[in-house]
Amino acid sequence: MKPPRTTLKLPRYCRRKPLKNGRWAYFFEPPTWSRKQGCEIKAEALGEDYTAAVERAETVLLPAFDSWRSRGLTDLGPPSLVPGTFDWLVSIFKSHQKWKEIDHKTQRLYDQGLSLFANHMLKDGTRAGSKQIGQFTKGFVDAVYAKLLVVEERDKDGNIIHRERRRFANAAMVACRRAWFVGHRAREKDVPAINPFSRMGLKARAPNQAARETPTATWEELVAFRRKANEMGYRSVATAALLSWEWLQREEHVFGAFEISHYRPKERPNSVKVVHPKNGEEAWWPLFDDAGETLFPELMAELDEIKSRMTAGLMFRRDHQSRRGSALVPWITQRRDLRYLRAVVKKIIRAASLRSELSFTSFRHGGFTEGADSDLTDAELRAAGRHRSSRQLPTYAKRTRKQLISGSKKRREERTKAAGLSE
Repeated sequence: MKPPRTTLKLPRYCRRKPLKNGRWAYFFEPPTWSRKQGCEIKAEALGEDYTAAVERAETVLLPAFDSWRSRGLTDLGPPSLVPGTFDWLVSIFKSHQKWKEIDHKTQRLYDQGLSLFANHMLKDGTRAGSKQIGQFTKGFVDAVYAKLLVVEERDKDGNIIHRERRRFANAAMVACRRAWFVGHRAREKDVPAINPFSRMGLKARAPNQAARETPTATWEELVAFRRKANEMGYRSVATAALLSWEWLQREEHVFGAFEISHYRPKERPNSVKVVHPKNGEEAWWPLFDDAGETLFPELMAELDEIKSRMTAGLMFRRDHQSRRGSALVPWITQRRDLRYLRAVVKKIIRAASLRSELSFTSFRHGGFTEGADSDLTDAELRAAGRHRSSRQLPTYAKRTRKQLISGSKKRREERTKAAGLSE
């Protein structure tokens, strides 16, 4: 039996093969035409570790292949990884264990930010990445940041316009700051202790710029999304959307932390454990009120059905049919990547003719909005969203359960009332 197919992107001329032990192995295989022309770069087994395989291919094999193919022209580029430079610092960061612990999405954002700073051309015609970090000052970093903050573009008439990219520039500084701290821990003698990227006073937006809001879904849009998802065979996504709405959970928790054992375990059959990856807090949600009435009948019916088919592991898996069959593999990958899920969510949104700006996060925001419209108190909203210090949970345990039950009932009453008014 072949192991589940991974969606991780591979460098050029690299491919994966399943092994008898159920794992994947990676191989570098130059094209056939290059071998016929006498290329000295041979095929090579890269092992089972994805990170090590990619590093070997991108830093050794592919540069050597490109050098042969261009007859040495690629070797004329600026030297890289000179000890003590910012480029060298970035390489230390990416080879450190801290980099491997970062999820794939954040790695991609860090990589973009580090490249933005490193590839910035200075007045002397050199790259910022080629400069020695021992010469970095706060003033130098602030000057580069000011340049990265504004980008020049030409409109359709050829006029030069200036556009601010504050979020991108801020993200680049955050990535550089993290790289410096990790580099200092790894090479304490070579990387200065004073981090010039710290305490820059980065502002999220310009004073006259409005805050960016996450699109909020309505209950009607959630219903339409769930109906279309079920029609297309994505039943697990339909249930997950309802869970995010009812229990105000982030997609990282829904698809990456919510397990079968968290829902109605034998020791607590009337509750569900909610884990928040963002702050590590855990809480038990009541599923019935004091009279024994079900608080979430639709959601519980779907979760009960899922639990009847699986005994352990993550609750939400890819239950839809594909060209490789239904393997019931988790939506989230081993590198905590949810890009495939987000692509599926967008496909469902388009098929349901909903607003294109909606995302899975919109359903969680819709649940919060419904709570506010149902006149939930601030304490009830904080209890539902777990926006409370974990140190206070033991003190407010009884009060929190009462707030959860009261808030759930208020939201359901408001939802029923709205449905009645629309008929």
